[in-house]
Order: sequence, then C-alpha cells, then structure tokens
Amino acid sequence: MQKRKFISLVLLRKLLTAAIISITFLALFTGHLHIPSSKDHKFNNKFPTVQNLQRTQELAPPHLSKLPLSTSKLNRLRGDSDYVKLWKPPSNRGFLPCTKPTPNYTAPAESRGYLLVHTNGGLNQMRSGICDMVAVARIINATLVIPELDKRSFWQDTSNFSDVFDEEHFINSLANDVKIIKKLPIELVMVNETGMVKQQFRSWSGMDYYENEIARLWEDHEVIRASKSDSRLANNNLPPDIQKLRCRACYEALRFSPRIEQIGKLLVERMRSRGPYIALHLRYEKDMLAFSGCTHDLSLDEAEELRIIRENISYWKVKDIDPVEQRSKGFCPLTPKEVGIFLTALGYPSKTPIYIAAGEIYGGESHMAELRSRYPLLMSKETLASIEELEPFFNHASQMAALDYIVSIESDVFIPSYSGNMARAVEGHRRFLGRGRSISPDRKALVRLFDKLDQGTMTEGKKLSNRIIDLHIRRLGSPRKRKGPISGTKGMDRFRSEETFYANPLPDCLCRTEPPSRNISDIIK
Repeated sequence: MQKRKFISLVLLRKLLTAAIISITFLALFTGHLHIPSSKDHKFNNKFPTVQNLQRTQELAPPHLSKLPLSTSKLNRLRGDSDYVKLWKPPSNRGFLPCTKPTPNYTAPAESRGYLLVHTNGGLNQMRSGICDMVAVARIINATLVIPELDKRSFWQDTSNFSDVFDEEHFINSLANDVKIIKKLPIELVMVNETGMVKQQFRSWSGMDYYENEIARLWEDHEVIRASKSDSRLANNNLPPDIQKLRCRACYEALRFSPRIEQIGKLLVERMRSRGPYIALHLRYEKDMLAFSGCTHDLSLDEAEELRIIRENISYWKVKDIDPVEQRSKGFCPLTPKEVGIFLTALGYPSKTPIYIAAGEIYGGESHMAELRSRYPLLMSKETLASIEELEPFFNHASQMAALDYIVSIESDVFIPSYSGNMARAVEGHRRFLGRGRSISPDRKALVRLFDKLDQGTMTEGKKLSNRIIDLHIRRLGSPRKRKGPISGTKGMDRFRSEETFYANPLPDCLCRTEPPSRNISDIIK
C-alpha cells in the first residue's frame, strides 16, 4: 500500500516538473518572439509600394481609367500630407455626364443634300469645328461628308481625317443622329456652280440662321461647302438635344485613330511609372509668340524674328502689337521661367514629374534652363518614346498634338501656360470626365507679382506662395456653370467674350444627381 503511494507521488512530482519546465521554456521563447506593430517597417511592406502599384497600373489601359483614384489610395496609405494640397481632385459636386437625347429626339430626317466641310486651324480648333458641323448637319437635314482637315495652316500638316481620328467609329457612333459618308458621290464631285455653293457660315450663329438662311440654299443646290468650321455655332441658347449632340460628337464619337491611341496610352503608362504627374501645356512655341506679339524675356533679335513672321502671314490680321500692354492685360503665355516660379509657389516639389505638352519650345534650352533647374524631371513625347515609336507622326503636327492631348487628359494635374484652343479643349474634356485638377493660371494677376520679383520689391517665399495659392483656390477645374458674355460688350465682341461651349459643357452635358453624390476621393477617405 505504501509502495503504491510512493509510486503515485513520484509520478505526480515528474508531471509537475515537466509542466514547470514547459512553462519556463514557453516564457523564454515568447520573450524573444517579435510581435509586428504598425511602426514596423517589414509589416508595412505588406501594403502596396509605389513600384508594385505602378506595375499593376501599367497593366490597365489609361484611357478613361481610374488611375488617379489608385494614386490617391496610395498616397493616403503612405500618409502623404501634401496630397490634399497638391493632387486631390476637386469635388464633382454631384455632376455626372448626361448626353442621352431627350424622349422627343428622333432619327435623322430625310437628307436634303450634302454638307462638305473644310476645317481650319490646329488640332483642337478643328476638333471643335467638326463637332459643331455635326450639329449643323442635323439642324439643316444634311448628309455630312467626312470633313477635310486644314492643310494650309501655319503647321502645313498633310494629315487626313482617318490619320488623326477613328473614321469608322465616328460614323457609326453618330448613326442615330446624322448620316455621315466618307466621300461625296462621284456624280456630284464635278458638279457645276449651280449644284454646289461655297458658304462661310456666320460666327456664333443660332437655330434661326441655319434653319432659315442656310437651309434655304437647298432650294437651288445639292451641296453646301462650308469654307470654315471654327466658332460657327452659338455657345448658348440652343435646344438641349443640339447641345447634347455636340457633346456626344466631341467626347464619344471623335476618338483618335488606333495608332495614336496606342502610343498615347504608352506615353501615359511611362509617365505613370514615375508617380502622379503634371501635364504642362507650355504654349511657348514660335507661332504663338509671333501671333500674340509677346516678347518678354526675349532678345531683340528674337523679337524681330517673330515680328517678321507675323508680318508675312497674311491671315493674321493684327500686325502692330505692344508687347508690354499685351502682357499687362494677361494676354501673353507665361514664360518657362514664370511657370517654374508658379509651380514652386503652389508647393510642388522639385522631384515632381512634368510632361511638357507642346511643340518645339522657342529658343530651346536657352529658355528652358530656369524651369529645368527647378524641375529636372521634365518629360515629353520625344524623351518618353523611341524614334521608331514616334517616326509615323513626324511632320504631322496634328498627330503629335493628339499624343499631347491624351497625356494631358489622363494627367493628375493639368496646367496650361496660356488659355488657347488646346487649353480650353482639355479643360472642358476633363470637366466632363470629372478628371483631376485643371489649374488655370490667373496670368494678369501673376504678371504683377512676377514684376515685383524682378523689381526686388518682393521675394520668393511664404508670402508669395500664399498670394498665389489664394488667387487660384477657385481655379482648380471644379464643375461650374459656363460663363456668359462680359457685361457691356456688344455685337460679335459679346459672343467672343463668352466662355466657349467645349471649355465648359455645363449645364448642357453635366447633370446633378439627386441627391448630390460625393466625390469618390471623399468616399474612400
């Protein structure tokens, strides 16, 4: 009996000893065990890195993509405190594209004849003109012949419509609105003067002009040839269905050719690989400076060269221009140097990738040096693409401009140095898509500040930065109603002073949801 008790005690002692050893071993082990915390670097590696996210982004086509949204997620994960100040898109205030016809909209009426169109100007001037001519063809019940692109402008571009735009998509997309054909029927090509009438449509005209004065031409002619296409249709006071048709033509039907789209997407992917980027439309090319008469920071020889160009181009009507007055009124593009000061004042760091959406900069590196010293990551289609990739577009200004257009539309921030045709087209398209920031520099106010810097009465720093940021707090591209004419203007000047339809398609093609939806960037905070 005692022997059994002894054995039991021995077994119990061994069990207790084993338990104590196990507990001690476990304590020693856990004392050296690393528990990851939110501050641990390796733990944070489980979140997407810049490189990993960018590789993912490059797999998706950038056209109408959500790349800015992915960038915003990344920045918040990384705790980027400058995101709101520099990159966050403005609120869409509940506005979304609305281009569908009204219930009363009908199929195209029986065609009364053919509308031939000779477009004029550069790429974006032609784009808006083509879209207006689609609407005009609808108004006058015409069959639209694929428009002829301008081959006689400053750029001497020989591109045809199908070289720049997707012709088949254009025709098919608008089949329920307007009949479009590629060429005039052969029997009408050589018609005499009684069969065809050449007409320069009156600028900024409304429905009455086209329904009465122009449609009356069908009584005597089978073909109407429009000699110009730019600004031939009023910005405002047109039927809703005509305005929506303009938007469908511009933002849905008028797609670039597959070859341009392919290289454009490639350029976007290569810019995206460097992170969020600015597309800078640096309108500091020879034609712009010659046309506007702007010579600030140029040498006397350069100013004289531009004056001679202006004198020799017959269709530029204004020859004598005061460059100082032009600049003081804000009619001159910002110089590359001024753009650098502007970006620094807004707070963009020197490492910011910047895409230069422009042709050849006048004066080359001599005028780009100061901007490059502030922002060395200046890219362009020429630096992002190989010679072989760009070779098909050489000597075709419209096709090269189309590449810039695509990269600008897809940018996180778009900034034009001048409010010309491309600036207005890109700003309007980005408004329509609800895409990123579009910062419109207040050139008139900026010139006064830049002059103070030159005079030494102000220096770069916090004071200048605050002034410039305050000036542009409401110039970030958020949805707003299109501006009407300037008070007191009359005649053609009244129409000329209006904000153009394609610079801001609101309220015609952007409708507010009920209740107003929140900006997607606010939803994922």
